[in-house]
Parts: sequence; structure tokens; C-alpha cells
Amino acid sequence: MSDFDYDLFTIGAGSGGVRASRLAALKGLKVAIAEEHRPGGTCVIRGCVPKKFMVYASGFKKSFALAKSYGWEVGSPSFDWPTFRDAMNAEVDRLSGIYAKNLGNAGVELIEERAEFIDAHTLELKPSGRRVTAKHILIATGGRPNVDEGLEGVEHAIVSDHLFHLKRLPSSMIIAGGGYIACEFAEVFAQLGVKTTLVYRGDTVLRGFDDDVREAVHEGLKRAGVRVVTKTVFTRIEKQGDGTKTVSLKNGDELIVDEVVFAIGRDAYTAGLGLEKAGVATGKNGAVLVDEYSRTSAPHIYAVGDVTNRVNLTPVAIREAMCFVETVFNDNPTAYDHSNIASAVFTQPPVGTVGLSEAEARHEHGEVDVYKTSFRPMKGMLGADPDRMMMKIIVQRGTQRVLGVHIVGDDAPEIIQAVAIAVKAGLTKDQFDATCAVHPTVAEELVTMREKWTPPELRPGR
Repeated sequence: MSDFDYDLFTIGAGSGGVRASRLAALKGLKVAIAEEHRPGGTCVIRGCVPKKFMVYASGFKKSFALAKSYGWEVGSPSFDWPTFRDAMNAEVDRLSGIYAKNLGNAGVELIEERAEFIDAHTLELKPSGRRVTAKHILIATGGRPNVDEGLEGVEHAIVSDHLFHLKRLPSSMIIAGGGYIACEFAEVFAQLGVKTTLVYRGDTVLRGFDDDVREAVHEGLKRAGVRVVTKTVFTRIEKQGDGTKTVSLKNGDELIVDEVVFAIGRDAYTAGLGLEKAGVATGKNGAVLVDEYSRTSAPHIYAVGDVTNRVNLTPVAIREAMCFVETVFNDNPTAYDHSNIASAVFTQPPVGTVGLSEAEARHEHGEVDVYKTSFRPMKGMLGADPDRMMMKIIVQRGTQRVLGVHIVGDDAPEIIQAVAIAVKAGLTKDQFDATCAVHPTVAEELVTMREKWTPPELRPGR
């Protein structure tokens, strides 16, 4: 008989924790998973899935306008927030239920309580107070939104989690932040008719992305009607008698809005877990420190997903979970390769990107060739104000290997998934060029760009 209650105990029923637990249980191991909220994690409950529904909902504004240019009479469309909100959350409920069902079908015990460490092998469940032991423990608690705790009036602000449950659509909103979450929600609410302001401490949104992507998204925000205020931060929030909030900015501006939203990043959700009692080391912002096999400083405790702050994407958490099971329970040490992971930003138009930015490529590889184009996609040409599409390919000069591809425009996330295969495989620009174009599509530009782009400062005569 085992000296432990479980072979594996997982803390957190998000995508990574669920995948690891199911795979382990299907091997005949005794597995339990604790979730203090409900199965599905950030992605299903308060992230990717409901956010994408909101992007779809807000995108119809452009679609209705474009339809008229194609001869369709659509009348005067109107949007009803409660109808959409309730349908969206009903689908989230359904998906969460599927996660729970799949755990049960695999033989995993789902414990709907919070788990905290008592020692390296013992966990206490709250609020029941039950204690359990496990031979192996997996931490998969994800992340939580940040707020500026020291800001006067911060209690009057909300975070992205709350946006899916608003009782009514506000008439005005101010969002703090310039990352992908802030940009996505700014455009969503602007397209839904909310007077939206984005306040960002930097010069240009999407820090860490390729500069041309950042510029394109920044301009897209303004075209969508978002007021973008840079190089400043909130200094105070004051709630008024009518329920509105007055937000004071460091640059001296004051804005009166219905909702104040913080989207300034996310931290690993490790506070109060008792990691120090288990000998689990953490780093910046509470992230669990792990090796290439997702092993923590305690040899029998592992961590996957956003709680490790490596690459915070749902598919990455799932891959890390699969490698964890292979390493621990199949006796086959397997590390996930975090290079050349494609990602998307669901602004409008959206972003698809894989590989190195131009700045990163120049820093790591020295001389690179850049191929870049910007054009108006065919679909929008009959409309009054078509969006522009930007595509960029970064190539290592000596080997001609494609180091990065960056796209801003309709269908960019769908396109980048296929392009990521080529970049991950280390294909060259010649192999891109040898691929026949599919016409007429926007994606054909990726295999027809022939002229290298030269920065203005390097052009002859400068």
C-alpha cells in the first residue's frame, strides 16, 4: 500500500492542470485535483474564450458597415449587452462543465476547494480543513490580474475578470495598461459604442512585440475611436455621488468615466499557497522557479503554465503538462521547447506573430534581411475606410533562415498558425519563395515579397 493518499495531487484545474491530471489518471494512477473556483482556469472562465466572444460581438460593427458597401441593406443595427453577456457566460458554463466531466471520465477526483501546503507532501483543503498527502504534486494555479495597490481610490477600479459580468454597458471607460489585454478590451468596448480611453506609461503599446506591429496596433486603436494617452499613469481615483469616477493622471489631466479598468499585467497566483513550507522557491512576482523539466526546488513538486511565468499561453501550459507526465510517470525526461511559439493579439485588426522581432534578430544574429509590405486587403476595398494589412519577414542574412514573421490584419492569427510550422522547422526565405501563391488571398504576400526593406537611416544619400 502506498504511503500517500494520492500518486499525484494537482493544484489548479486550468488547461495545464487538467491535461496533466487526466493523462496521469489514464495510466492507472490515483489522482486528485483541487480548484477553488471552477474547472477551466483563466482561458475558459475569464480569459481567451469569453474574450474572443467579445471580439466577435464587437466586430460586427465593421461587418455591418462593410455589408452596405456590398449591396446589403441591414437597417440600423443595435446591440443589447445583457443578451450577449448571458449567452457568452452560458457557453463558459457549458465548457467548464465539460472540463469537470472529462476529469471524472478519466478517473480524477475533483475537489472544489482551495489547497495549501502544510509540508512538502501534505496539503490542507479549505474550507473543509481536510488534509491529504501526495507522492507528487503539480502546481498549476495560473495568474491573477495586477492592480496598483498603493493608488488612492484603487478600490473603485475593476480588472479584466469583471468585464465579462458587467450589469450594463458603460457609456465611458478608462483602461490602464498597454499590453495585449488592455489593447484588446479597449477596441472591444470602443466598437460597442463605449467612449474609451487607454492610458499607458510608455510611448507605444505592446512592449516586447516587433516595432512595426506596435505601431500598427497603436494606430489601429486610434482609428477604432480609442483615445490613447501615453507617458503617464493614474495618480488618483475618486468616486462621485452619481457613481461615476474621476481619474487624475500624472500629466495633469482629469477624466470622468463610468468604469475604471486595470490591465497592467498579471502575476503568478501563489500568494498564500504555503510554498515556503514545501521548500518551493519563487522568483519575481511570485512565479514558481522551475528547471527545463518543470521541476521546482522540491524534487517531487512540479509547476506548469502561467504560474511559472515562462510563456504565458494556454497551449504552452498544455504542452508543459504533457512533458511533465512523460518525465515523471513514463520515466522519459522530456523538456518542452519554448522557442518559436506563435501567438496572437485579438485587436481589430488582429496580430499574428512567431519568432524574433527585428530588434531581437539584429541583436542575436547581427546582419538580417527584412521584407515588409503594407496594403489594403481586397475585402475592404469597397468600403469607405479599409484597414491596412502589414506583413513582415525577418531573415538571417547568411543562412537565409526565416527568423520571424509578423502580421497585422484580418485573419492574421489563422495565417500565423500555418506559418509557425515553417518557422519552427527552420525553413529559408528561398523555400518560402518557392511556394506557389494562393490567389487572391492576403496570405499570398508571404511568398511573393522579393524586395528587401532598408531602414531610412541606412538608405543611400542619408
